[in-house]
Amino acid sequence: MNSDIEVRRLGANEAAASIDALADVLIDCVEGGASVSFMAPLARETALAFWKHVAGSVAANERILLVAEDTQGRIVGTVQIVTAQPENQPHRADVAKMLVSRAARRQGIGARLMQAVDKHALQAGKTLLVLDTVTGGDAERLYARAGWQRAGTVPDYALMPEGGLCATAFYYRPLDPARHQP
Repeated sequence: MNSDIEVRRLGANEAAASIDALADVLIDCVEGGASVSFMAPLARETALAFWKHVAGSVAANERILLVAEDTQGRIVGTVQIVTAQPENQPHRADVAKMLVSRAARRQGIGARLMQAVDKHALQAGKTLLVLDTVTGGDAERLYARAGWQRAGTVPDYALMPEGGLCATAFYYRPLDPARHQP
């Protein structure tokens, strides 16, 4: 695990100021074949618009944005905790857009981001997390190692960035505040 990587939460102003760097990570991941809601080639304008929306959602306290930065302060990974949920689900959050730049993979950054997800979700009063991911991908192995439980798979749920249907696995993770001290 790379101890030179800092994982931290971005506030609204920092999120807005980081849109370009976050777009770089998203574009890199889509170019690398990640099925994360976007098709290849991903236009920079589309990536920037997505992160502008995320920054607005951070400012509205609808989501938490976490980033992993290298020693030069470059964002090499990110994940979101969508805390805005329906009235009957105040205890739950969705984990979204777990992204690590291809050059920074296999250094434990994804695991560090997921540990930070647990901490920040608990601080936000969330005790159940859910996410979805491409079936059989590297992320699925990461989530299983981190203690996430697989709820099931939906075939032909989404398209891969270059086209072609892929199955999606759904995971959940109960958080026990007594075991996960923020």
